[in-house]
Amino acid sequence: MTGRRVLLAILAAVTLLGVVAIVVVRPGTEPARSTPLYEPPVLAGRQLWGACAGGFYARLGDTIVLTSSGHCTTEGTIAYDADGTTVRGVFGPIAQDPTCLYPDKTCKPSDMNYLLVAEDQIPWGHLNLVDFGAGGYRSIASGMAPLACGDIEVGDDVEINGRDIHRTGAVAEKGAYLHDGDGDYFPCMIAARIQVGTGDSGGAVLVRGVPAGVTSRSFDGLLGFTPLAEGLAQLGLDLCTTPDCDLVPP
Repeated sequence: MTGRRVLLAILAAVTLLGVVAIVVVRPGTEPARSTPLYEPPVLAGRQLWGACAGGFYARLGDTIVLTSSGHCTTEGTIAYDADGTTVRGVFGPIAQDPTCLYPDKTCKPSDMNYLLVAEDQIPWGHLNLVDFGAGGYRSIASGMAPLACGDIEVGDDVEINGRDIHRTGAVAEKGAYLHDGDGDYFPCMIAARIQVGTGDSGGAVLVRGVPAGVTSRSFDGLLGFTPLAEGLAQLGLDLCTTPDCDLVPP
């Protein structure tokens, strides 16, 4: 499905999840977690900084990064821990195509940027994990390839944990995203029947249990995410699928 009118079954109002979306899941309704928190913590799948959620750990050459959303902050922004002093890292560039077919839009393969993780905040030995809070840890199998747009089908199981609220649902629609009120164009946006709210942006999306996406938009309170593989490729990142991401810890 392409063109200006996409995701018609659920699209009524579009919002950026890192900016103005309405929180639709109330805090305090999530069961207590049953898995340990490591030190430093695994932030893949959990809240990262401000309205930015953490996606997946990846490798940029020999540097460990953590994916997030390209719209929730700008390059060079320092991310602090909740204590206000511990530096978690510095945000890098967004995934963006150098040219765009639509002169009034910015073309992006996925709504992704990444955090250059501070050396003392890298959870060595756990870089292939995604922390879904009450849903437990998800382990990415060695060599597992992230899903691209073409790998995702309507009806597929979807799982997220932005804002540390574990939620599940299913893919409802898939198509190009070209919206009059939005300055970004995405060749692929996937809609799922999962409630979302402010702060979910950038969070890890699993489809059929496989790393698949970046939480990006709210369609009347329901999840819109962009594909993971395309964003990783544009930014030159390799998904971490081993505990130390094929590097030797210091």
